[in-house]
Amino acid sequence: MEDLYQFDEEFRDTIATVDEQGKRVWIYPKKPRGKFHVRRVVVAIILLVALFVGPFIKIDGHPLILLNIFERKFVLFGQAFWPQDFFLFVLAMLTLFVFIILFTVIYGRVWCGWACPQTIFMEMVFRKLEYLIEGDANRQRKLDKSPWNFNKIWRKSVKHLLFILISALIGHMVMAYLIGIDDVKEIVTKPPTENLAGFLGLLAFSGVFYGVFARFREQACIAVCPYGRLQGVLLSKESIVVAYDWLRGEPRKKLKKNQADSEAGDCIDCKLCVHACPTGIDIRNGTQLECVNCTACIDACNDVMTKINKPKGLIRFDSHEGIETGKKFKFNTRVLGYSVVLTLLLGLFGFLLSGRTDVETTVLRVPGMLYQKQPGDRISNLYNIQFVNKTFEPVNLEILLKDQAEGTIKKVGESALMVPPNEKTEGVFFVELPREALTGAKTKIVLGVYQDDKLIDEVKTNFLGPIEIKKP
Repeated sequence: MEDLYQFDEEFRDTIATVDEQGKRVWIYPKKPRGKFHVRRVVVAIILLVALFVGPFIKIDGHPLILLNIFERKFVLFGQAFWPQDFFLFVLAMLTLFVFIILFTVIYGRVWCGWACPQTIFMEMVFRKLEYLIEGDANRQRKLDKSPWNFNKIWRKSVKHLLFILISALIGHMVMAYLIGIDDVKEIVTKPPTENLAGFLGLLAFSGVFYGVFARFREQACIAVCPYGRLQGVLLSKESIVVAYDWLRGEPRKKLKKNQADSEAGDCIDCKLCVHACPTGIDIRNGTQLECVNCTACIDACNDVMTKINKPKGLIRFDSHEGIETGKKFKFNTRVLGYSVVLTLLLGLFGFLLSGRTDVETTVLRVPGMLYQKQPGDRISNLYNIQFVNKTFEPVNLEILLKDQAEGTIKKVGESALMVPPNEKTEGVFFVELPREALTGAKTKIVLGVYQDDKLIDEVKTNFLGPIEIKKP
């Protein structure tokens, strides 16, 4: 029994894409077909169209999405976000992380097989071209082992030429999300010497994508992506994953013509589920980090079950507990806890986002300076002010005292400030208050920021005065 257990667990000591000598084992997955594959194709088409159309969509003349990390400029749904909004970015990433945890706890790695760009491009674009040019898995394997004749040369040449062109297209699309479609058009239409950095960036992105989809392939999911390793702490026996029903399938036995075995399980050990897997695993060994829940094994197994007049679903979306006990998924304490945290984070993010102003104002007293005595028994303080315009239009601003009618503001320079779009402007100004208006060594004052006589922001700060001033 101990030797049998060791044999059953032997798969955990190796991975399907590396042999005993540590060399790469090239995966030739069988061409998928079936109900789940058709659904994945529909989802992939929708996501690919959205991904490539996105850079061309503009709201009020501004990009739908722009993630310009070089200039620290971000646009989401036409709204600009700047480094001053970094706390919103951190909160959004934290919320997304909790969502991924909750989603994985319940549904496993459905994201990887159905929505991850790596999987969509690899399985729905590059691999489809490979099937079209080189044929199914057996023909590809035979072609790779054949000598370099005319048939092999033209097929490989056409395939890699198309791979390069598509990789370049993806590289341009990614650059459009980073620097904007207009800048990408300018790089493409002008000589490389006029924008060498942008041209080299396009080449680098295109080269990386070609390397990933032409050679690296499933290794991006197995060796690089940390998500698969997170499964070990995120998944539970209640999580819904692509699973093999071992109660119904075992013991496995080859099906012989006109011969039935009442003691054998439904699995006939045809290994088509293994041949269809794009990461080369055997799903019958249980959930593994290489599994991306692509459902190719489900379609392959359902096809076999139909041919041998057995019920479909030997491999299906289910949980370990569901297979073992027949119970359906229920919200447990763990899921409830994640759901509460996610709800709180979403509420906090929504509250902060709704309170975000188009112009951010920062007021600080000039360091090292105390109050100044002015004629007429008045006291003044010197302040630095900074305006950050988060919009795409220039704004004319004015700063006034609130709730201090007897006080005045004297700006060093012009009374009004013009802040260019997506930029910041700094200024210096004096605040003067009569001595009797002070309440102590520190008096709280409120400054109002106005645009076209409309209050758009308020800033609270301290006003220093003589220490002998007492509160009336």
